Amino acid sequence: MGKGDEVIIPAYTYAATANVVVHTGAKPVMVDINVSDFNINTEAVRKAITAKTKVIMPVDIGGFPCDYKALMEMVQSEEVKAKFRANTEEQKMLGRILVFADAAHSFGARLSGKVSGSFADVSGFSFHAVKNLTTAEGGALAFNLPEPFDHEEIYKQLNIKSLHGQTKDALAKSQVGNWKYDIVEAGYKCNMTDIQAAIGLTELHRYDTESLPRRKAIFDLYDRGFENDERFIRPVHTTEEKTSSYHLYSLRIAGATEDQRDEIIQHIFEAGVSVNVHFVPLPLFTFYKSMGYDIGDYPNAYSQFSKVISLPVYFDLTDAQVAQVIDAVKSATAKVLSR
Repeated sequence: MGKGDEVIIPAYTYAATANVVVHTGAKPVMVDINVSDFNINTEAVRKAITAKTKVIMPVDIGGFPCDYKALMEMVQSEEVKAKFRANTEEQKMLGRILVFADAAHSFGARLSGKVSGSFADVSGFSFHAVKNLTTAEGGALAFNLPEPFDHEEIYKQLNIKSLHGQTKDALAKSQVGNWKYDIVEAGYKCNMTDIQAAIGLTELHRYDTESLPRRKAIFDLYDRGFENDERFIRPVHTTEEKTSSYHLYSLRIAGATEDQRDEIIQHIFEAGVSVNVHFVPLPLFTFYKSMGYDIGDYPNAYSQFSKVISLPVYFDLTDAQVAQVIDAVKSATAKVLSR
């Protein structure tokens, strides 16, 4: 990736998705999202592809997988491959646009029986403190590249980059007679600590048996609490092919304006319940506005944002507290929308 390259991303995501593209010198090309869920619209992606497109970066908002089947078929189609122009050896090896899943929310999600991390060419997970599985901070990359890519070699190179360009880590250097090492590039310091890894291993051990089932149970309680109420649009989290990781319960207030949504949130806070909004579309931020992005070009992203409230979902949230959240949301909505 570099100057002159383009990466297609959704306008509706956290800033990290776009910021990492800017850091490489490439251009983020933002497209709109679906009306039914919060994920990138595949037809909008198709229309945005040019000879400069090197990566498509879908984002699994709230843990609900994007349409990876359609995206992978798209980049592998002869029509799209004919547009592709490789500038680097890695781009030549792939011979097509790379699909990089921003899977920060979707650890544990499933698509057609496959787990998140295997949907795209590369997937990036976040283990930040607020994520389903945490190491307090940090994350992981999952590679699923076709031949002739060598995953062991990629792993080796990433280790070098994460240790200031050093060819051996501390464990390798501690072996008898193995203390010498080389510096082969000006790398970075971004490896996970052993303490963080230990936390992650414990979290991983109980993830499928405890963490994920509890999050699903909370989603089910919210679903029942807001069903048959036309004021609310519940998030899509399960279909025949897709199962969410139940990371965010993104409830929309039907017909609400942005100002009304904000007032509803204020009343919810006053009732002793903390909620959030995921996310403010990127074109609304000063930095991306200054680069020429206009929220008017992404009507679905703005519409979803103006109505959404993220309700609390975490392992220790009790059924009684979920009921308290539901009551606070309904009461606040009644106060604002009845006027």
